[in-house]
Amino acid sequence: MEPIRIVLAEDHSLVREGTRRILEQSADLTVVGDAGDGQQALELVQRLQPDVAILDIRMPKLNGIEVVRRMKECSPRTKALMLTAYDDDDYILALMEAGASGYLLKTARADELVEAVRSVHQGEPVLHPAIAAKVARLWGHRQAVVEREQSEQLSPREREVLGLAAKGLRNKAIADKLNISVRTVEGHFNSILTKLGVSSRIEAVLFAASRHWVTLEEEATHERD
Repeated sequence: MEPIRIVLAEDHSLVREGTRRILEQSADLTVVGDAGDGQQALELVQRLQPDVAILDIRMPKLNGIEVVRRMKECSPRTKALMLTAYDDDDYILALMEAGASGYLLKTARADELVEAVRSVHQGEPVLHPAIAAKVARLWGHRQAVVEREQSEQLSPREREVLGLAAKGLRNKAIADKLNISVRTVEGHFNSILTKLGVSSRIEAVLFAASRHWVTLEEEATHERD
């Protein structure tokens, strides 16, 4: 089996040399190039097409986040493993969005780094435990914000129409209940589908119910589908 080919980028030479020695103690890993700044790292990745690029975040000329973004264009098969001292929320989100495959803190043990390289090479995401907890919290918060924004995109009348649809009312019954025309109800549904990015009335209702915007329950008397 061919060894895992690695490009290592770290602007502190002692740290870079020490990390390289750790990696090359494993027969299945080989460092094919190392860089002291982000621009050089990107050039090496583009030229050598390694399996894994181990990158710091703060580097001269080009930061690690930008290197990851550009790597996806010039060497899409290369996995990015961040090895850094920084665990700021903004860095974590930016790197996950950019497509980093792993995020380790420099407090990690040597064997953890080696295993992380093997894991990301196999397509398995790797997160330092402290980072994993932050990612879960940050993505949960972001999802809540996205869902709130989607909900707020709907007008009060659209939310009312969607709520009645969730109770099983057809367009005519919704129109009668709201004292509007069926054509107006249809117009509201067209707008709802566009705003929520779904293709059918059922999808819109299920989407809203899954986010607790509406309650799926039938009224005692209404015109059924």
